[in-house]
Amino acid sequence: LSEKQFDVLVQIAESTGPLSQRQLQERAGHSLGTVNSVIKDLVGRGLIQNNRITPEGIMALEPYRAKRAVFIAAVFGSRLVPITVHTPKPLVRVNGKRIIDGLIDACLAIGINEIYIVRGYLAEQFDQLLYKYPMLKFLENPIYNEANNIASAVCARYLLRNAYIFEADLLLRNPAVITKYHYTSDFLGFPVKRSDDWCFTVRDGIIQTQKIGGTDCWQVVGISYWDDQSGKKLGEHLKLAYEMPGGKEQIWDYVPFSVFSPEYQVKLRECSAEDVLEIDTFKELKAIDKTYDI
Repeated sequence: LSEKQFDVLVQIAESTGPLSQRQLQERAGHSLGTVNSVIKDLVGRGLIQNNRITPEGIMALEPYRAKRAVFIAAVFGSRLVPITVHTPKPLVRVNGKRIIDGLIDACLAIGINEIYIVRGYLAEQFDQLLYKYPMLKFLENPIYNEANNIASAVCARYLLRNAYIFEADLLLRNPAVITKYHYTSDFLGFPVKRSDDWCFTVRDGIIQTQKIGGTDCWQVVGISYWDDQSGKKLGEHLKLAYEMPGGKEQIWDYVPFSVFSPEYQVKLRECSAEDVLEIDTFKELKAIDKTYDI
């Protein structure tokens, strides 16, 4: 599929009813003329009929479907002390619900049932998730307290093809940002005038660099998708970078955006600042959930 064909076919596949060409234009983000031309092509290939996707159309989208999810969940979460002294940050409850539950629920909603959690700190506590999510599989990171999160990514390096990678401590406010189909690898972010945190520079929709702090840049949101080719390559590069001098001290996404950046073309997928929240401090947690304000 071309990217334009993909954009239109996905909108048809995910619609609950037939869409007009004007609706397809708005949702797919292409001109009316382009949509008309693409529809003719898709009809000719037997991928849609009467503005509905056919079984052949579903098969055509299969290579672009997110098939698995990997959660990086091994770290201590020191900035959320005292809550994280006895509870891993992804298992902290916000307004009665564990942080990680929202992410897992969003994966299940789009048909991802192959879910891996890389755990380390208080690892046995993650077993509680099996009561609600018996399909989960755990990967152990025995050196979570000796290395940065690249060590967790290395543990999952063979599982990154057609896969989401999640920072497991993100509070998902808008499940719609977790999507079933992706034309290429992408990373979530939102535009900011100024940032003191990790941010991307972007050109023509493609991530160019990742750095701490910047102006007129894109705030990094720790949710990314890796297609088949890039996911395979990322798994190999993670191990190589990890074994380099100082490699254990790096964050995992330093690998595709710095160490091996010429070999990747990762799309910036825009979300809003309200879609996904990272609760960094106990003060921020209390502001969101008043039960902690005691």
